[in-house]
Amino acid sequence: MTTLSAPFKSLHTRRPLVFLTLATVAWLALYQTLDPAAEALVATLPVDRASHLGGALQFFFYDTPKVLLLLTGVVFVMGMINSYFTPERTRALLAGRTEGVANVMAASLGIVTPFCSCSAVPLFIGFVQAGVPLGVTFSFLISAPMVNEVALTLLFGMFGWQVALLYLGLGLSVAIVAGWVIGRLKMEAYLEDWVRDMPKMSADFEATGITLGERIQGGFTAVRNIVGKVWPYVLGGIALGALIHGYVPQDFMASFMGREAWWSVPLAVAIGVPMYSNAAGIIPIVQALLAKGAALGTVLAFMMSVIALSLPEMIILRKVLKVRLIATFVAVVATGILLVGYVFNAVL
Repeated sequence: MTTLSAPFKSLHTRRPLVFLTLATVAWLALYQTLDPAAEALVATLPVDRASHLGGALQFFFYDTPKVLLLLTGVVFVMGMINSYFTPERTRALLAGRTEGVANVMAASLGIVTPFCSCSAVPLFIGFVQAGVPLGVTFSFLISAPMVNEVALTLLFGMFGWQVALLYLGLGLSVAIVAGWVIGRLKMEAYLEDWVRDMPKMSADFEATGITLGERIQGGFTAVRNIVGKVWPYVLGGIALGALIHGYVPQDFMASFMGREAWWSVPLAVAIGVPMYSNAAGIIPIVQALLAKGAALGTVLAFMMSVIALSLPEMIILRKVLKVRLIATFVAVVATGILLVGYVFNAVL
């Protein structure tokens, strides 16, 4: 194992371009085998492919390697890109910007930065210390988990570029507008006292030269840290999606998540907020819901609420925010998500 892996690991430092080319070819070749491999695997089992169980198994056997392969590929690439967007560089880019422009920049930076709810508190503190306005900080904190590279890549792989682009526009709009509204409300007094009283620090950073081989190593580290943490959510989400795909009648799902039911969007948001998942875990469920007749706006509202308004993140943010500011944050973001759901159920 060690003898075989050592030269392979060193290839990315000795010949990084060769390594990237070979890795890309291998990834594409493996991706092309997923569908026939899943069908062949189901065919070896003593189940009828046309049965509920056969459909559920095919969904699971196909989507599990597909999602994990997509996730590994995009996390690796973004791990390389993220070496340019350290927390220090992000703070420096946002500090001193005017509102509006800064909200757009913050939401856009959230797409390419690997920060999740577990890093919300240190990021929030760092932004406050660097003098980044409160509303701008919230635009970033909303966008980073909701409109991230994992969500966009998996949406592209499962539904095509139109749905991925739609989600990108919706997520950025919610993050920009919600952050701007919170900034206009001037709620700095509702930061916890110890956060508000912290001494300010410089937002400057020192740029250091990083080789391509070191950026590739950053990609490996990102895969180990991110995929290593989220794969149980991936399996759980795909298993639940497989059950929905195989056993839930289409008419049943359409009856309470279809566009005809006016209460479907708020219900989807109310269900999504207490859940704890991420894009990798929730997108297989989204795929199954859409296949069973759920409306796109309702499903997008559900997905956004799970990713952007999860209860664990609210508990984490309570360390730095007073209850009134957390409640305002939830109300503003939830309103934006509800509007997204209603508008797209009306026009699509």
